[in-house]
Amino acid sequence: MLVDSKRALESEILRQSRAKESMVTIKDVAKQSGFSSTTVSIVLNDAPLARYIPKATKLRIQKAAKSLGYRPNLFARSLRSNRSHTVGVMVFDMTDPYCTLILRGIENTLYSASYLPILTDVQNERPRFERYLEMLLGRRVEGLIVIANWLFMDINLLADLEKNSIPSIMIGRELNTDTVSSVIVDNEAGGQLALEHLHSLGHREIAFIRGPKALTDSAPRWKGIRKFAETKGLKLDARLIVDLPESRDPMSGFEGGYKLTLELLKRKHPFTAVLAFDDMSALGALRALAKAQVRVPEQCSVIGFDDTLPASICTPPLTTVRQPMEPMGALAVTVLLEGIAAVQETRDFRAVHRKVAPELVVRESTAPLK
Repeated sequence: MLVDSKRALESEILRQSRAKESMVTIKDVAKQSGFSSTTVSIVLNDAPLARYIPKATKLRIQKAAKSLGYRPNLFARSLRSNRSHTVGVMVFDMTDPYCTLILRGIENTLYSASYLPILTDVQNERPRFERYLEMLLGRRVEGLIVIANWLFMDINLLADLEKNSIPSIMIGRELNTDTVSSVIVDNEAGGQLALEHLHSLGHREIAFIRGPKALTDSAPRWKGIRKFAETKGLKLDARLIVDLPESRDPMSGFEGGYKLTLELLKRKHPFTAVLAFDDMSALGALRALAKAQVRVPEQCSVIGFDDTLPASICTPPLTTVRQPMEPMGALAVTVLLEGIAAVQETRDFRAVHRKVAPELVVRESTAPLK
């Protein structure tokens, strides 16, 4: 019983000590260091006048602040400076593998720049998007990053963002505007890379799983495929072309690729390769071919697009066209920070649109035609 009482007393003393530390103020540091509250405030807030204060004084104040456990009131500081050093990051579906590496690139670059990301998962719902946007603006974020994946809803961001002078950038989609920047992969070049790879391996009878028509990535990828086919005189057999259905679920690509590949097999029109819209539909194609006892790549090659994590760990490992997703996230932050700096310096800043090159990643799901 005495042991329990002693532990309770020690716990209370520790709690009070921590509470006291959390309430340490500028005045406490001034008293401890022997300098005025004004001098302490200038040093601890790294105000412009701090450069005129002797180094020894700064060190003494900083030492006193550390010994007392002083923590700056960041909220109060943001009110005074009109800066929050926060950036809103809106993801349309957190379960989409496409987002993972992009978020890593965003987070690492914001961390290096001493900005805090506020992450929201819109879950492909318009009301949730609008509510989160309102909440982020209410928390005075200095910029906004939107990852437009799978089926980005056609939402007019511009009114609130322009009104609040919030620099914004979209990853994965380019809007026809001078106010919202963008970072996208060159989808047309990616489509050409994919077909060029299969063509170089000798494949001519190729099945195509195209993306949903409403998805903006679909048209340029197909354009790249058609452009390469035309240069090589390669005929695209309409009987071997199928389209993924519209869906708000990014994982539906797997089911779509699976069902469409089975449908292609039932049509009895021979093909030696499958060029899928993305990795998930390519993985679905692999599953369907395995079910039909078609060996990959010995009897049929398969290529995807994106290079998400599952692509490298499936069986066989998937050949794909890589989007440099982590660099895309980092590049988006770099562009956004330039916009934030322009706002702070009251300079004009027009939207910046960056298109990054894709990369062919050859693994074991493709092989020369025998």
